Amino acid sequence: MKTIKWGIIGCGDVTEVKSGPAFQLVANSELVAVMRRNGDLAKDYAKRHKVAKWYDDAASLLHDSNVNAIYIATPPSSHSVYTIAAANAGKPVYVEKPMAMSYENAKQMIEVCDRNNVSLFVAYYRRALPRFLKVKELLDEKTIGDVRFVNIRYYEKPREDDVKGNFHWHTDPKIAGCGYFCDLGSHILDLIQFLLGDITEAFGHASNQNKIYEAEDIVTGEFIFNSGVHGTGIWAFNASEDRDEVEIVGSEGKIVYSTFMNNPVVLYRNEDKEEFNIPHPKHIQQHLIGSIVKELRGEGKCPSTGKTAIKTAWVMDKLLGRI
Repeated sequence: MKTIKWGIIGCGDVTEVKSGPAFQLVANSELVAVMRRNGDLAKDYAKRHKVAKWYDDAASLLHDSNVNAIYIATPPSSHSVYTIAAANAGKPVYVEKPMAMSYENAKQMIEVCDRNNVSLFVAYYRRALPRFLKVKELLDEKTIGDVRFVNIRYYEKPREDDVKGNFHWHTDPKIAGCGYFCDLGSHILDLIQFLLGDITEAFGHASNQNKIYEAEDIVTGEFIFNSGVHGTGIWAFNASEDRDEVEIVGSEGKIVYSTFMNNPVVLYRNEDKEEFNIPHPKHIQQHLIGSIVKELRGEGKCPSTGKTAIKTAWVMDKLLGRI
């Protein structure tokens, strides 16, 4: 492929700033078509983002001869359906996270893409962000010695809309796969595996304590990496405070970072403290999209594929007690 000509299936909120504009900004990349079931909204999106074509059905976009790559930005319940359809149409796929509704569902997606010799990428874009590449550099240089253990703490106060009983698909397991853990916990777990390698053992508990929506609102777990590093995590969406902290502790120091917030990465070593202020880019998926375009052009490798993302799907299902 000389120019990657993208078609988006599901041009909702995530595509407005995080991803959509990046397809136009990356070299050798164009956004040429968008699809949304509501044709008026698809037309409006295309007009505002200067996209040539819009559709209100996925099949028409998938079979548009001018589209040679597909970005799926729908809720997780339709990720596998559209991924399989795109693979059968012979077009590489970039799918939002979490990759699928379950580990088994993710396996099906990979099998169909492999059968059709189609590339599959997943939007765990934190793997490509400068902030986290700095964390990986510090770890690879053994700045904190040998890593011993990891503590993940992600807390949120109950969201106002949820308390009021206003429906949102992120808390409907039939659409999202589980609750906010699927949306946010997946990023945290994928990133820590990018930094420290595969998690090979995991065990957890999930509960609905507040009972203000159907999905779980707290997940706790323990896990072990292939390297022997131990980890613990708690994701609580019913807490009295907001907290976003991952602590990687080594034999000679520790690194602390936030997965979502713009807090600095902090290195503690020999009683010294060093901060690295590396802000997130405006279009947060741009770095990863750039790596996808390069791989499709035969110029590089993308760090987030179906085969890396399925490892996160497995860990999530283990922590949720599904497998």
